[in-house]
Amino acid sequence: MEPWYRPLLGAGILTSGCVSRSVLDRGSSVGRARRGSRRFVFRIVRTGRIASVGLIAGVVLASWFSPRSPSVASASNSTVAADRFDSIVLDAGHGGHDEGATGPSGLHEKDLVLDVTKLLATRLRERGVRVVLTRTRDEFLSLEERTAVANDARADLFLSIHANASSSRKPRGIETYFASLDATDDAARETAERENSAFGVAAPAFEATDPLAAILGDLIETQHLQESSEFAKLAQLELSKVVHARSRGVKQAPFVVLMGVQMPASLVEIGFLTNLDDEKGLRRSRQRAAIADALAEAVMAFAKRYDVRRGVQK
Repeated sequence: MEPWYRPLLGAGILTSGCVSRSVLDRGSSVGRARRGSRRFVFRIVRTGRIASVGLIAGVVLASWFSPRSPSVASASNSTVAADRFDSIVLDAGHGGHDEGATGPSGLHEKDLVLDVTKLLATRLRERGVRVVLTRTRDEFLSLEERTAVANDARADLFLSIHANASSSRKPRGIETYFASLDATDDAARETAERENSAFGVAAPAFEATDPLAAILGDLIETQHLQESSEFAKLAQLELSKVVHARSRGVKQAPFVVLMGVQMPASLVEIGFLTNLDDEKGLRRSRQRAAIADALAEAVMAFAKRYDVRRGVQK
């Protein structure tokens, strides 16, 4: 049987040049991308398991290896001003027909996270940060649309805001994630699967010898991993100070919305809507404001570290 990843990739990865590989599958679309001297050709089949994994691979490869504008390309070859932290993309999860999690009293995740996202945007703008929202109203955006908004903004940080759910009423608390092909634990994988299902995508299960796993793993782990982890820790630290909040720690999981963005990226679950106490708190405007305040503090703390690493002077 042909490996499932064969229809996705039509070329090997080389440090220079490229090697062509024939792709015989039908009913698919071909994408081509280049980053520096590396060229990728991938094919996404629209049906079955290959479709879901293909969507992940296609979004990641297309976004990471899409041609950059002349101004950005030339900047890498010349002396430019220090790259100051000045912009962020805020992504309110779900929306439209996709309500996300729903609490016992009927509170929908899509409405909750949009409100918190707008509160956070206001606080950051007041501090001089340029904020781009993936959605500003109750509408559904596809994975590709969210990724495109983020990458077109060329921001310094991507933050996706969600609320958690469980089949049990007992789990509660806040947890923060950054992307990895391997989940920290079963609960983290289940959370990623639930959030990914909104896009009709399953978290990919790769074998250790899988070439595509090596490609995607390398992209995720070498591009912005340290800064994504750093922000996740800062966010969790600040959120743990919120009254009535319970910290569940920083975790890793294969969230597809984090995999295709060309910047440090994190996803925060601000509480369990399926828990009576968490939902009760999240219905309160004071709790939502406290969460927005905490995330704003985390963003500004990250901004300071970001600027120091790049030699930005105040």
